[in-house]
Amino acid sequence: MRIQNMSEPTTAGLAGIGLGKLLGVSVGAILAAVVVMAMTLPKTSREWVVALVCTLLGSVCGGAFIIQWLGLQAWADTVEGLMAFAGVYFTAGLPAWVLVRGAFAWFNGPDGRSLPAILGLVLKVFQR
Repeated sequence: MRIQNMSEPTTAGLAGIGLGKLLGVSVGAILAAVVVMAMTLPKTSREWVVALVCTLLGSVCGGAFIIQWLGLQAWADTVEGLMAFAGVYFTAGLPAWVLVRGAFAWFNGPDGRSLPAILGLVLKVFQR
């Protein structure tokens, strides 16, 4: 009887698994950014870029935090679980957009708040 040695796992197979999970994360994050940008367009291109970056980071980091906090890591073993993760990432990106847009609206308020005025307000809040 002849014994056959098993081959080592290939890096291509591992890369395929990693790319599948990365795709699941990026789909939710990108959809969150597209939806909120279609709803409320920023006034300047700088504001748009900042809001886009913050939405994507909020989506990825916030989604990962929610998945860890709720203990949903086992869902990563199934295709349905990865699709559900895309929904988690999508949902986590929406508050980031709202916070960034709110900050821009507040900074560009009627009194034209300057950086020293903003820092003064923040210090007031922390002194209470």
